Amino acid sequence: MKKRSGKAAGGRGEKDLLTRIKGKNFTAAIVGLGYVGLPLAMEFADAGIEVIGIDIDGSKVRSLRAGKSHVGDVPSESVKRAVVAGLFTPTTDYSAVAMADTVNICVPTPLRKTKDPDLSYIVGAMEHMVEYLHKDMLIVLESTTYPGTTQEVLAPMIEERGFRVGRDIFLAFSPERVDPGNPQYTTKNIPKVVGGVTPMCTKVAAALYGGVLENVHPVSGAAVAEMVKLLENTFRSVNIGLVNEIALMSNRMGIDVWEVIDAAKTKPFGFMPFYPGPGIGGHCIPLDPFYLSWKAKQYGFESRFIELAGVVNGQMPHYTVEKVAEALNRSRMAVNGAKVLVLGVAYKKNISDVRESPALDILQLLSKKGARLSYCDPYVPEVREGGMTLSASPFSAATLRKADCVVIVTDHAAFDYKMIAREAKAIVDTRNALKGHGGRKIIKL
Repeated sequence: MKKRSGKAAGGRGEKDLLTRIKGKNFTAAIVGLGYVGLPLAMEFADAGIEVIGIDIDGSKVRSLRAGKSHVGDVPSESVKRAVVAGLFTPTTDYSAVAMADTVNICVPTPLRKTKDPDLSYIVGAMEHMVEYLHKDMLIVLESTTYPGTTQEVLAPMIEERGFRVGRDIFLAFSPERVDPGNPQYTTKNIPKVVGGVTPMCTKVAAALYGGVLENVHPVSGAAVAEMVKLLENTFRSVNIGLVNEIALMSNRMGIDVWEVIDAAKTKPFGFMPFYPGPGIGGHCIPLDPFYLSWKAKQYGFESRFIELAGVVNGQMPHYTVEKVAEALNRSRMAVNGAKVLVLGVAYKKNISDVRESPALDILQLLSKKGARLSYCDPYVPEVREGGMTLSASPFSAATLRKADCVVIVTDHAAFDYKMIAREAKAIVDTRNALKGHGGRKIIKL
C-alpha cells in the first residue's frame, strides 16, 4: 500500500498527537473488522476521521470494499458511504499501520482447550505491526484479556523496537462492550472505559474516544480497565449460574422457576432478575471468567464462585437434552430415531452469531443419542459443527408438525409462538417463550 499524503502523513510532526486527535486531524487504523472493529470504524468515519481497516480475511476485506457489511448492526449503506467518501479503506496489508496515528486492536481472544487464555491473535497482530510503528502514535487494545496483558505483553514488544511507552508511543486498554442486536445501546452511546499504561497514555486514549463517542470513563491504569471487562461478564456468568441452579432445584421441587423470578423482581431494591436457559453463548460470557480465574491462580487465589458457575452453566445443554428425552417419553418414544426440531441456533435472540452457542452443544448431544435433527433459524442458514452439517428448515406449521419434539433454544422475535404451541406435538421451552400457554405437551426448563 502506498503512503498517502493525507492527514496523518502531512500532519505528523507539525503538532503533537494529542492536539491532532482533539482536532480530528489524524488517521486511525483498526485491526480486526468483526463485531467490535467494524462498528468502531464506522463511528470514526461518521466523525469525519479517515480510518484504515485491517483484517487478514481477504474475502471480508473485498466485501467491505464493495460496500457490503457482514455485521448485522452495521448497515451496508454505512459501509458503502464511508468507502465512497474515502473515509474507510479496508485492507489486508499491515504496512498501512505506517500511515496511522492511532491503532485499535480488536482481534479475538479465545480459550485453549485447557481453558487457558489464547493471546495468539493479539501477539500475531502486534508482530505484524511492530515494523511499521513510529513515534507519536497511540495503540489501544480492545480485545478482552486478563489484567496485565497490555503492560506485560504489548509494552515490551513496543519497547524492543526502541520506543518508550508513554513518551514515544502511547499504549492503553479499552474493553469492548458490544451487545449485538441491541438497538438501544450501541458503540456510540455505551460508556467507554479506558486506562493507559501511563497517565499520559490514558489522556491521549480518552481524547481519541471522546471525539467520536458520547461518554468516556478514564480509569487509573490499563490493568483496571482490563479487570472492568472481566468483572462485567463474570458478574453475568455467576448470576446466570445461580439462577440455572435455582431452576434445577425448582424442577426437583415441582416449582415453576419463571413464576418465582417474576415475583422476585417486583422487589424494587436488592434484586436484579437473571433468567435460566440452555447454556451461555457468545464470545464473552462463556470465556471471560476463565481469563480471570486463570490470572487469579498465578496469585495463589482460587476463584471458586467463578469456576462453579462455569460448571453449572456448562451442564445446561445436557439438562436440556434430558428434558427432550422426558418430552418424548411422554409419547412413549426414545430419543434414538426421533425427529427433533431445534428452534434458534444463534447464541441470543435476533442475531446471527453462533459463537459458543449452547444450541451447538445441544445438537451434538442429540446427534450422539441418535436423534434425527433439523433446525429453524431466520438468521443462520447453515450450521457446521463437529463434522455435522445442517441447513435451516423453513419455519412453518408443516415443519413443526413433522417433528416429534420441538426445542425452543433461541427465542427469536420472528417465530410465531402461538403457532408453535398449537402445531408442535411436544415442546421443550428453554426460554419461557410460551409463557401463558399451558398444556401437558410443553415442558419448561
